[in-house]
Amino acid sequence: MTQKEKAERFRALHQGPRAFVIPNPWDGGSARTLEGLGYQALATSSGACAGTFGRRDGRVTRDEALAHAKLICEATDLPVVADLEKGFGDAPADAAETIRLAAGVGLVGGSIEDATGNKDKPLFDFNQAVERVAAAVEAARKHPFPFTLTARTENFLRGNPDLDDTIKRLQAFEKAGADVLFSPGLPDLASVKAVCSALKKPFNFMVGIRGKSFSVAELEAAGVRRISLATSLYRAAMSNMIAAATEVKEQGSFGYLDRSVTTPDFYTYLKG
Repeated sequence: MTQKEKAERFRALHQGPRAFVIPNPWDGGSARTLEGLGYQALATSSGACAGTFGRRDGRVTRDEALAHAKLICEATDLPVVADLEKGFGDAPADAAETIRLAAGVGLVGGSIEDATGNKDKPLFDFNQAVERVAAAVEAARKHPFPFTLTARTENFLRGNPDLDDTIKRLQAFEKAGADVLFSPGLPDLASVKAVCSALKKPFNFMVGIRGKSFSVAELEAAGVRRISLATSLYRAAMSNMIAAATEVKEQGSFGYLDRSVTTPDFYTYLKG
């Protein structure tokens, strides 16, 4: 498919009739495997991306994030969108430039959030947050295909678990032209339903927090249109690696091999 066809296919996934799950690969092999398992689209995760560099989330440059996204785009035939954090700069122009560059690496969508990365002031003020989304939307509309711009508020992850303010921000992002809305960390299904009911455009729910992750059926019933897995698959893979390496180091045994996919079976997902 062309980039335009991928973009149109990705947009169509949000129209239902069911919610869809978008998993988050961290390299070419995981992207190919998820495609082989039948997923319809993929998204990068800033946390998983940072992990591939041996860093914590938020410690990756724009050039590094886009190079990582390009690797995933080139590994798969599926539409790929990206977690672009705050756009790698505080000014609206920074967010716009990130969205402008995103299309050049093969992406058909991306998210811009209102987290500052500054622990003393973790969230952008309301007006600045909206201005940044508006600038990103303007940049997205200049692409020759329907680039899906997701706007996310980090309230519940950044010390401001205020549902009313979360809805206010998401509605403002929606009015500014965002195509999908996102608020990670919502505490319960009642909150998810309240958010979805307050919006006209699709809402993305993030799975990955213990006690705050719900089934696809429950999320769909609450009004969610897209379900992302964030770093959870990457952490699951790392969990298995840690367990296997610990077994070898502490027990001198290799029982993990009996639980592992064989090389020929894994190769069925990869290109020749």
